[in-house]
Amino acid sequence: MLKTRIITALLLLVGFFCALFYLPPIGWLCLAALIAALAFWEWGGLMKLSDTLRICMGAAGLAAIAALSALFPSALGIGDGFAETAWVVGRWFYIPAAAFWLLLVPPWLKKRWSVQHPLVGGLTGIVVIFPAWLALVQLRQLGGWALLAVMAIVWLADSAAYFSGRALGRHKLAPAISPGKTWEGAVGGALAVLLYGFLLSSRLPGTLAENELLLFVILALLAAISIVGDLFESLLKRQSGLKDSSNILPGHGGVLDRIDSLTSTLPLVALAWLGLGF
Repeated sequence: MLKTRIITALLLLVGFFCALFYLPPIGWLCLAALIAALAFWEWGGLMKLSDTLRICMGAAGLAAIAALSALFPSALGIGDGFAETAWVVGRWFYIPAAAFWLLLVPPWLKKRWSVQHPLVGGLTGIVVIFPAWLALVQLRQLGGWALLAVMAIVWLADSAAYFSGRALGRHKLAPAISPGKTWEGAVGGALAVLLYGFLLSSRLPGTLAENELLLFVILALLAAISIVGDLFESLLKRQSGLKDSSNILPGHGGVLDRIDSLTSTLPLVALAWLGLGF
């Protein structure tokens, strides 16, 4: 199992780096669309839909992405005019996503609500997956290294939380949702993100580089929201009786298992960049 996990991780890492730095904009758009379609298919599993409806959900997500790409290609970095159209399109997705993750999901986790109606589950999936797909495409306009640095926030928060939780964890963070997570791990992850962010502060836009308090708040918020995204998928899997969102990634589960924290953080980063000018 460990060997399989390592091999899959290496293949994913190599494939991701090659795609990030060498694919043209249309290629990156297609790759992100494929990831989103698989995520929608897995989301159908979390909603306990039939195999046919899960395929339909993935196909519908792919069709919606294709339609948006055809209507607003410049907003996705295909052709000229990205600066003028990116926020025009992005605001319709990033603002609802921010409201969902910051205002709705925390009480959802506290009360452990379950999705009873397929329509509610489908709409929730759109709010979770679609803004993350759009952010993945739009943030690449900052450059491969910039997008990698943003994604590293999530990976660092997760890794630091794991190791600090293993070493120091005594107090459970959300035992009914994810028994392995602890408050000590969460604090360790947040501290690692803060250290990472301040070490890179000289490379950040002037607004953030010159305002340490604002940078601190944003980094702490991203660290917290990455944990929220992880816990949210854990809750859905627990309620669905699933260990992983799927088994398409040997040793790692499914696509949603790998991007759960990114679904909550990437839209907020894109909102801060495009909407607030950070």
